Amino acid sequence: MTSQVSSPAGMSDETGEAVVGEQRAPHGDRPGTTEKEIRRLDRVIIRFAGDSGDGMQLTGDRFTSETASFGNDLSTLPNFPAEIRAPAGTLPGVSSFQLHFADHDILTPGDAPNVLVAMNPAALKANIADVPRGADIIVNTDEFTKRPMAKVGYAESPLEDGSLEAYNVHPVPLTTLTIEALKEFGLSRKEAERSKNMFALGLLSWMYNRPTEGTETFLRSKFARKPVIAEANVAAFRAGWNFGETTEDFAVSYEVAPASKAFPTGTYRNISGNLALSYGLIAAGRQADLPVYLGSYPITPASDILHELSKHKNFGVRTFQAEDEIAGIGAALGAAFGGSLGVTTTSGPGVALKSETIGLAVSLELPLLIIDIQRGGPSTGLPTKTEQADLLQAMYGRNGEAPVPIVAPRTPADCFDAALDAARIALTYRTPVFLLSDGYLANGSEPWRIPEADSLPDLRTRFATGPNHELADGTEVFWPYKRDPETLARPWAVPGTPGLEHRIGGIEKQDGSGNISYDPANHEFMVRTRQAKVDGIEVPDLEVDDPAGATTLVLGWGSTYGPITAAVRRLRAAGETIAQAHLRHLNPFPKNLGEVLRRYEKVVVPEMNLGQLALLIRAKYLVDARSFNQVNGMPFKAEQLATVLKEAIDA
Repeated sequence: MTSQVSSPAGMSDETGEAVVGEQRAPHGDRPGTTEKEIRRLDRVIIRFAGDSGDGMQLTGDRFTSETASFGNDLSTLPNFPAEIRAPAGTLPGVSSFQLHFADHDILTPGDAPNVLVAMNPAALKANIADVPRGADIIVNTDEFTKRPMAKVGYAESPLEDGSLEAYNVHPVPLTTLTIEALKEFGLSRKEAERSKNMFALGLLSWMYNRPTEGTETFLRSKFARKPVIAEANVAAFRAGWNFGETTEDFAVSYEVAPASKAFPTGTYRNISGNLALSYGLIAAGRQADLPVYLGSYPITPASDILHELSKHKNFGVRTFQAEDEIAGIGAALGAAFGGSLGVTTTSGPGVALKSETIGLAVSLELPLLIIDIQRGGPSTGLPTKTEQADLLQAMYGRNGEAPVPIVAPRTPADCFDAALDAARIALTYRTPVFLLSDGYLANGSEPWRIPEADSLPDLRTRFATGPNHELADGTEVFWPYKRDPETLARPWAVPGTPGLEHRIGGIEKQDGSGNISYDPANHEFMVRTRQAKVDGIEVPDLEVDDPAGATTLVLGWGSTYGPITAAVRRLRAAGETIAQAHLRHLNPFPKNLGEVLRRYEKVVVPEMNLGQLALLIRAKYLVDARSFNQVNGMPFKAEQLATVLKEAIDA
């Protein structure tokens, strides 16, 4: 979905307060509808929850797409089991999708839902602890029977025992209403029941005045080969909308105006982190005038990049689904040797398998992008949950001295720019580069301003075309390890170019000639040269947001940007002074990082690991950085961070 925004940029603090504005014209102004009140809100957080087979991710995606086309700012948090089909009706099998949308600039999917849609008892029990008092809970009463409740430990129905008195509970027989609405289509009960998520989507679309045309078009396209199923889903969607219009249980609907002041003028679309990263890789290939070669093995949560890039052969992208992780990176490195922009995608366990070939890429000094979409570990760990615990693996997870630059995006949309930045470093300095995203960024989404093509960086690089060194006897030869004096990059010679034959392999190279060398002095020289090349990579200075001369700095990296910034906004709105800085480049660090750290009495580093960046900061800069850590598979909450940072300020 794309939308045009023509208002000037603006900013609003994400304070966590939902504001109810003026009442507007009732629905009854439309012919054939009952008169109902519309209230204006500045933001809403909705969570859809049900079995992993109930279509909660699709429901959330459709609501998100319509919200994006309406022009709201938004942020999403999909959360689902690792199993393809987890046991139905159980707590481990619950799948949810949270969406935060607003009429102003926001940064996170929200701490707690204003509305919970619970498709069964398991969904209610798994999510009720996150729901604040006074929130709306829409429950599918058809599922609150003895057996489903017993599966999750409900001795009696929570809809009747008074345990939900603090909430606005809306009991809706979603299954029954859906089956009734689809009688004319001649579907079996099981087939009709599958559309109950569309009934719920229609109801929520009515409650929040979302557009409907896009969803109906999507359903007809998705089920184009099954027109009866397509029309049944459209009918269920419309039935949900009409139920909201006519039932007395929903006396009020809500409107969240477009976030027209939150964005600069431009064309926007809703985008997930993995999709933005895929587009960034395609753009990098075009800007470098090189074919993109992806050698990959499917792994959650990185597989979507392989799926997306496989659709873009027309942009010179070739994808290879290898038999394993090692073959994937081997093919990508071979493609880099052959003159392509080599890319491999994976998650933490795959990085471990790829480590030897990454070391080979360091030795060969070839451009290669290693995309690590981090997830919970160790081993298989939590495939569908987020974590940022691969930093030390990316930094040091190879034998010998094998430095690799590291880039980390901060938001889903920023994955596009991070991919271009990683490609710039790889091509300019002839080195493998890590890009560290994570499951939260990969699956989450937000509005993205589509850039103008002429605003993208020029990444073109020159291949070696002839001899570059003269021997003592005057013979002109090609030396594959003769370096650019500014970047220390070696020449990139495409195989088959006459006169540029040279050795490749993992054994140490002689400086200049590239011949095999066991000379101790040469080895030390090459080790120090490779390190100096990485240390000398040009990265921007670290920018610090400190409008009031604070004594406490909160330093983050990667996907913690949204929660940290939201927490900082809350503190500043409450009159506190605190500075914020966020790292994109983790190897090498920005040259001014040490000076920035020494300005502040206290430095706090929130991370979704046990303190990996804090360890690096303390070791390199001898600064007493304080860690705040979380490894529960979920992103930080803004309120949680605000509390921790307030304690740090007051300490």
